[in-house]
This record gives sequence, C-alpha cells and structure tokens, in this order.
Amino acid sequence: MSRPAIAVVAFDGISPFHLSVPCVVFGDAHPGMPLFDFKVCAAESGPVNTTAGFSLELKHSLSALKTADTIIVPSWRDPAERPPKPLLRALSSAQRRGAQIVGLCLGAYVLADAGLLDGRRATTHWAYAHDFAHRYPAIRVDADVLYVEDGDVLTSAGTAAGIDCCLHMVRQRYGAELANGVARRLVVPPHRQGGQAQFIEQPIPTTARSSRLSELVDWVRANLSQPHTVDSLADHALMSRRTFTRQFRQLMGITVVEWLQTERLALTQRLLESSDHSVDAISALVGFGSPESLRLHFRRAFGVSPMAWRKVFKG
Repeated sequence: MSRPAIAVVAFDGISPFHLSVPCVVFGDAHPGMPLFDFKVCAAESGPVNTTAGFSLELKHSLSALKTADTIIVPSWRDPAERPPKPLLRALSSAQRRGAQIVGLCLGAYVLADAGLLDGRRATTHWAYAHDFAHRYPAIRVDADVLYVEDGDVLTSAGTAAGIDCCLHMVRQRYGAELANGVARRLVVPPHRQGGQAQFIEQPIPTTARSSRLSELVDWVRANLSQPHTVDSLADHALMSRRTFTRQFRQLMGITVVEWLQTERLALTQRLLESSDHSVDAISALVGFGSPESLRLHFRRAFGVSPMAWRKVFKG
C-alpha cells in the first residue's frame, strides 16, 4: 500500500518558521502515525532564500504536485504580489483531481488567486483579513477562527495557527489520541480554545488633545468603573445626545456603547494578565456590574473564559 503523499510549496523569501510547521508535523516520524511520502517543492526556478538569511537546496519542483494527496502552501512572501502562474495552474489542476489543498497564514492568498476559495469560507492572518476580504469578495472571510475547513480546502490564521491546522488534519485522519501524541511531542496544546480574536490588539485612535471628546475619552478610560451611559457622557461633554453620538462615531468609528464595551474588555485583559484580582473584583473595576456580565461579554468577544485567558497569558 502506497504512503499518503504530501507536498509543501516553498518559495524565495519564505519564513523558516512557516515552512517548518508542516515539516515537523508531517515530515518527522511520530509514534503510531504512518510515514508520509513527504516532499518540499520549489515554486520557482532559482535559489530559495529564507527571511533568516540562509538558502535552501530543494530536490523537487512543482511536478511533485501532480501526484500529491495533500498540498500545503505554508505562507506567501507578499500579499500584493500575484503568485507565479505555473503554481496557480498546478494547484487548480491538483484540486480538480481531488487533492486536498491547504493554505496556512498568507498562503490563503495563493489559494484565492488560484480561484480555489470562491464561494467558500476561509481565513488568514487577522492583520490582513480586511484586505483579503476586499480583494476577494467571492470568499466568505472568517477572521475570528484559527482555521477553516470547507470541503477539500483548508486555510489557517497567522503563524502558529498553522500548527493548529496541521494537528486538525492529523486528528481527522488518525483520531484524537494520535493527534494529542504529536502535540505532546511538539509541546503545544492539542487543541486551542477560542480564535485569533484573542490576539488582535484593540486600536486606540489618536486624537487632538484640544478636542472635547478626546478629553472625555481620557477621562472615561481613567474611570471605567463608573456606570456610564450615553446620556451621562453627553452631559459630561456638554453636548446634546444627538450631537455627541454623531461626533463620537465620527471620531472613534464605532458607537459609544460599543466603545465602552471594547475599553472594558481591554482593561479586563490587562488585569487578568498583570494582577491577581479575582474575576468578581475585576468586574467591578472595569464597570461590567457583575461577574456574570463580564464572563458573558468576554467569552462572546474572545471565545474563552476569563480564567482560561489568564491561564494562557499569565501562566
């Protein structure tokens, strides 16, 4: 019986970490897991230089994609650069004959340019999700997850989420016990809760210091424990409710209520990571009113409980 064939596409300017993810999961021998016919293929002729300053000598070309059961594109060097036509044709041809195609991190751009994601759900690194959705309107982009499987195509979020995606592939093929064993050897969680929304930094707009709203924003951030309302904040800014809500949205890009919740969640994150306060105490400090309300909004925003967040980010 022939071994499953997995081909990984490497290209000039590749990140060694991105390339190493499928190599360490499928290229190394793991107890209980069958060996694969594993090949790393050059996407183009010429040298394959890495972002770390060393070069790779690869024995295989895109011709290996013709017989691969699974093809993994571990990233792409520049989302603004259209991948080479031979690579796009090889991926399209492989999918038509039934191969599984995987795009890790910015590798989703390569799959999208090949037309493999049209009408499907997909993800990519959160920092590029807006650009990805704008450039490929036929794709249903889910920027909050670590990986997405839609039929015979998989895409993952940024960097380390590629490990989650590859472990998912092992779990599907050989079961949870074997996937857990691989994860233990790699010293990573076999399955991470939540999604990449956990790792998106909350943007803090810069505003003119003389702005009345800027002063209000600074004051609210220093007094989040208070029970703020739209009306109370409008009064504090010496504005009518209508003028206040309109100008606030123009400044911040979101509504007053949405901004308040975002600020309270951001402070909750910082307190979970940097203090020993209980969830009950934090709920009062950030103004959620009750621990139940904090837990509800936190899980809805980040996909995990506050204590699970503390365990991961505080250790």
